[in-house]
Amino acid sequence: MDRRNFIAAGAAGAAAMALGAGPAKAKTVRKGGGVIRDLSSGPYDLTTTAGNREIFAKINGNTDMKSTKFGWYKGIVQGVRPGEPIRDLVGFTGFSAAKLLPSLPGEDPGYRKVLNEIGFYTDLATGEILEEWHNPYFDEKVRVVPIANPAFNHTITDYYFQPPTYGGLNAVAPPKRPFLLDWERRNNDLSLASRINLFYPAALQPDKWPRESGSQFNQVTENFLYALEWDEVQNPDLTSISARGTWMRTTPWLPWMLMGETPGHCSYSCFFGSEDSLEFADKQAIEYAVKHYPEYLDVSSKWGMPMLSSLEMYAREQKPAPLSADGKIPEAMPATGPSWK
Repeated sequence: MDRRNFIAAGAAGAAAMALGAGPAKAKTVRKGGGVIRDLSSGPYDLTTTAGNREIFAKINGNTDMKSTKFGWYKGIVQGVRPGEPIRDLVGFTGFSAAKLLPSLPGEDPGYRKVLNEIGFYTDLATGEILEEWHNPYFDEKVRVVPIANPAFNHTITDYYFQPPTYGGLNAVAPPKRPFLLDWERRNNDLSLASRINLFYPAALQPDKWPRESGSQFNQVTENFLYALEWDEVQNPDLTSISARGTWMRTTPWLPWMLMGETPGHCSYSCFFGSEDSLEFADKQAIEYAVKHYPEYLDVSSKWGMPMLSSLEMYAREQKPAPLSADGKIPEAMPATGPSWK
């Protein structure tokens, strides 16, 4: 949202910078076939890094740097296993809270975004938040562990932010690149595509977590598609912009499913939004969080905290599941084969 991006010296100074050209400029697609595709007209030129920085900050936070920006997401998690149809496993619902902070002295001008997020898995038939789940692949009951990330922070400047280190596990730092996003405009409809592809050593190593992990590496991708309105994006009076879209995530089997080395993975498919209140978030998720995770309804200045995904949080907060009585890992049930339903 990024998830995980559900989603300056001062707001006035930052807005002023957005009106000018940034250090890099992309090619503008001009009007053609009666459809306006120009990304450079208006106060915020989306072919410049400065324009991208300011609009991305408004989508993922509030440039008044006082207000909290909330994200919400709701959808489904599917199981993908070779040799059988993809299965709908559980629902997924949750929200995030984010604030923007000024950049620190000596840093690139822009913002620091602090965010926490909470996500719950739900029963597909009833919609109720799950605390236990029947795993159809092993025909066993398992304890469900929600996503609870207390700090997922990054900078928003004229350059792409560095990917999280995940507690030092992801040590590969890409070269510094101008912050020019993948926009598409058709008259007043504006869309943004954002992709994050990660491959790094897993905190859940199979030799210690034989039931929770089947690989020494995490192979994860997150794809976001934002839908916005050009007029709203180009309104200089707004310090925050609402967004709607879809979020898709491909990730290893969730550790609490206890799939071990079973071939396959999980796939998330969700709608998401970015708003100035929790009005559009799932009420059930909010009520459950108030009772069990009240700290996730607000976000404080947690800039110094390490950025960890749910996989690293699991390794820090949970314990390896016991093996069977004979010390062996249970075997998954056979693939179901073709389905014509």
